Amino acid sequence: MEKKESLKVLIPTDFSIEAEYAFMMVNNLSKKANMDITFLHILNVPDTVTLDKDNNISTCGEIDVDFVAVQRDMALGKLNELKEKNEGVKTDLIFGHTTTGIIQYAEENNFDLIALGTKGTSGFAERFIGSNAQLIARRSEIPVMTLMCDRSGLELKDILLVHNFEENDPQNLKLMKRVMEVFGTKLHLLQIATKNDNQDKIKENMLIFAQKNELKNYEMHVILDHNIEEGVNHFMESHDMDVVCIGTHGKGGFFHKSATETLINHLYKPIISYKIK
Repeated sequence: MEKKESLKVLIPTDFSIEAEYAFMMVNNLSKKANMDITFLHILNVPDTVTLDKDNNISTCGEIDVDFVAVQRDMALGKLNELKEKNEGVKTDLIFGHTTTGIIQYAEENNFDLIALGTKGTSGFAERFIGSNAQLIARRSEIPVMTLMCDRSGLELKDILLVHNFEENDPQNLKLMKRVMEVFGTKLHLLQIATKNDNQDKIKENMLIFAQKNELKNYEMHVILDHNIEEGVNHFMESHDMDVVCIGTHGKGGFFHKSATETLINHLYKPIISYKIK
């Protein structure tokens, strides 16, 4: 299939193996789907420390400019190594808060996808702090792909779209449909139901959702389970999905448990999350 206009992919990097996993997967997919890849490193500094377009540092005077300059130069050196090692990639360095900086940079520069390697999290950290990946997925208007391990050999044959199909309005599925078109991927629609749910009605809603979103080459699945995370895991035991796609209302946090964020932190499959309209 002919390569179409490039997908702009942002890979935030802290130079860890998790960030490398994100690049390895995206780089593998770029062999078939034309991708414009940018590595972004964010140096976490107070708002009073700024970096101009020429990489000059300004501070309020309370922070040692030389110390910040050392950190900047180390980061720039590592970014240059990435550029030399991976032909065709772009790199950038900014100052700021990690999650806010990534989202703002991606939106201001019109990226199609943010690709994140993540260690996941659990217990106290998940409940009270959360991972950067889940916070970015919660707030970003741009689709976010997360993965925990090496998926450099991934072949996109089957995508699982998990959704409550009572919400059958058109969604932001442009990226997913583009991937399906390029890779010839089959889509599997899944809703996790309870024993009181009308499965015929769910499938009727799935058909409406598919029509409104102009989906093709798909199958419909309904399974009974206690919650979305368990349902997805049980479904994957009998169906070998390559990627899980799931929407988020952006309501995660201490007072709202998000199924999307739970999967991001626990599921050892690549996940593409998008903001539900």
